[in-house]
Amino acid sequence: MTRADLKVTADDYRALPEGGPRHQLVDGELIRLTPAPSYRHQALVWELGSRLRGHVRDDALGDVVGAPVDVYLSELDVFQPDVLFVAREHLDRIADDGVHGAPDLVVEVLSPSTRQLDLGAKRKTYARHGVAEYWVVDPEAQAVTVHDLRAGSPPRTLTGDAPLTSALLPGFALQVGELFRAV
Repeated sequence: MTRADLKVTADDYRALPEGGPRHQLVDGELIRLTPAPSYRHQALVWELGSRLRGHVRDDALGDVVGAPVDVYLSELDVFQPDVLFVAREHLDRIADDGVHGAPDLVVEVLSPSTRQLDLGAKRKTYARHGVAEYWVVDPEAQAVTVHDLRAGSPPRTLTGDAPLTSALLPGFALQVGELFRAV
């Protein structure tokens, strides 16, 4: 057996010491998280997360939280998305140590150090494990790309006055430009 054949499991992940360094588990490989994201990255996470949370709570649609929170997709995949939404009918997936199973919506704000992972392996893994929608916020392009992972349709990239909406969140609409102007 080679080192490449050894896989870290979710149980191994749970045994890591609390307080850091922080990791994600991608296909059985521990990926060490880089130092804290930029201020703008976090401002975008908080702005979008708070707008989503307010809408979701007002309409009793489920729950929204921001990172860090562990999402256990499988024994080999544990991610910490920037923002996630769990629909009311899936609230049983939430436990004290994180979300066990696919959130309905996952949002990642791109950083130079995570861009490749967010656009590649993580997108594919989210789709494979049943995440319905995956939003990728690109601070440099001031764009949000919406991946409808259920339909497998081409992603929609939204900019400027285009409204960010979702069938998962009836009544929610946010002009993409407004999101970036807020931070």
